[in-house]
Amino acid sequence: MSTTTISSAIDVERIRKEFPILHQQINGRDLVYLDNAATNQKPKKVIDALVEYYTGYNANIHRGIHTLAERATKAFEQTRETAKQFINAGSTEEIIFTRGVTESINLVAACYGNAFVNEGDEIIISTIEHHSNIVPWQFVCERKKAKLKVIPVSQSGELDLEVYKSFLSPRTKVVAVNHASNSLGTINPVKEIIKLAHEVGAVVLIDGAQAGAHLEIDVQDMDCDFYCLSSHKMYGPTGAGILYGKKELLEKMPPYHGGGEMIKEVTFDKTTYNDLPYKFEAGTPNIADVIAFRHAMEFINSLGKENISAHEHELLLYATEKLSRLKGVRLVGQAKYKVAVLAFVVEGIHHFDIGQMLDARGIAVRTGHHCTQPLMECYGIEGTVRASFSVYNTKKEIDQLVEGLERIINFMK
Repeated sequence: MSTTTISSAIDVERIRKEFPILHQQINGRDLVYLDNAATNQKPKKVIDALVEYYTGYNANIHRGIHTLAERATKAFEQTRETAKQFINAGSTEEIIFTRGVTESINLVAACYGNAFVNEGDEIIISTIEHHSNIVPWQFVCERKKAKLKVIPVSQSGELDLEVYKSFLSPRTKVVAVNHASNSLGTINPVKEIIKLAHEVGAVVLIDGAQAGAHLEIDVQDMDCDFYCLSSHKMYGPTGAGILYGKKELLEKMPPYHGGGEMIKEVTFDKTTYNDLPYKFEAGTPNIADVIAFRHAMEFINSLGKENISAHEHELLLYATEKLSRLKGVRLVGQAKYKVAVLAFVVEGIHHFDIGQMLDARGIAVRTGHHCTQPLMECYGIEGTVRASFSVYNTKKEIDQLVEGLERIINFMK
């Protein structure tokens, strides 16, 4: 099916009506929200789910036998079932609720890394990782006296797989890379990366923060060992996320936190741990936001990932062409396969100034290093302006971005 045909399945104006926040003015102009890689906006059904929980059946889950507790527990566990289907996990036991990708990675680093990485072992990450997929592995290497290896990136924003292959050895215990880059939009060949890592006995964690709302995810097909998602980058609330882990690995790992729910029996002499997935879900969870997360995944499913991706790709191509024509604009990261992220710098103008001047025109973009300082250093820049697109964005909004940039460039020159 052609991109044009798929894109026509997206009725953007109808979709925009489902997002209350989009219909406002910023500094006297209609909001143009192009900061979706940081967080995207929430449809009314997600917001309504939060209100419904707090006004209709607010109660703690799993341990209560009264009606409200049973309703809350059922709704909470429905999200786990939806998440299982969303990524094609083997069972709900493999779906752990966390606060998001950052906590998910820290959980794996702390529990798997500390238990199975030893002195002299190696962990592989890449140059285009978010800080949340760098720092936790540095912690492990410091504690365990292991070595961190970093896959280099080309000027176009693609990983050097030949160097990656040369890194792999029996000493490799963990490979941790993103499915798609938050700074550049690069879509990594994760299936190949996983296959090669497994050949030397390493486990693989995939940071799916930038993939959840855009790319098809089948954890069984890609054969990853761990996969991480954040609700707030998938039209859901902040403070909720998913860690998928293969059951046999999760069973071997020690718990992350101690407390209620993660136990079977506690005595002062010994504690025995609960079954999966509850072994990793200590304490009262973020009930309302997890429940609303289900509605976000259902929203994505109702549109279809294929349709979403086609629409966003069309916007990316349009924006890339338009910005490439602007005097002094240099695009950063032009990988062959990308999600809808467009990063750029403007000669002679600081990215922060551009962000502020665009905001004065009601246009929201992200500026800075995007929690990827090593990548910025690799490219010899302090930061970029990043415009990132979602299913509710339009070509008209891109035209407004281009017009705003033209005015800023002419004014500052």
